[in-house]
Amino acid sequence: MHISARVDYAVRTLLELAACGDGPAKAEMLATAQSIPHKFLEAVLADLRRGGLVRSRRGPDGGYWLARPADEISIADIIRTVEGPLASVRGERPESVEYTGVAERLRDVWIAVRVNLRAVLEDVTLADIVADDLSQFVRDLTADPGAWERRSV
Repeated sequence: MHISARVDYAVRTLLELAACGDGPAKAEMLATAQSIPHKFLEAVLADLRRGGLVRSRRGPDGGYWLARPADEISIADIIRTVEGPLASVRGERPESVEYTGVAERLRDVWIAVRVNLRAVLEDVTLADIVADDLSQFVRDLTADPGAWERRSV
């Protein structure tokens, strides 16, 4: 799975908003706190606003805040908002692709990949990360020394 800069910036921005609480936060503060280019952040915030994850208000008392509680926003929600489906094959959903011959079972592999992505990304919320309270499932996955090893071709 490739995690784009757009997804990374969106997640980090929403984590900052979750840590801020209920009050609005200025885009400049969010950009500075996470070392995100301000122009890029504005585009990401627009996506998050359109996707219903943040609200905004203009003016001196304005800024951005979460549109719903941090414990109701999963990492999967954020990825889907800024980039679309968690897993796709040539731009199609895995269940929509068809193969023939020796590749016929490949669709099952792509479905399994999506299931595993969902198992982690739908389970972890902004509140979990801010509170440093990841699920036992995620902690077990990262406790495996092999998880930290780089694999080469």
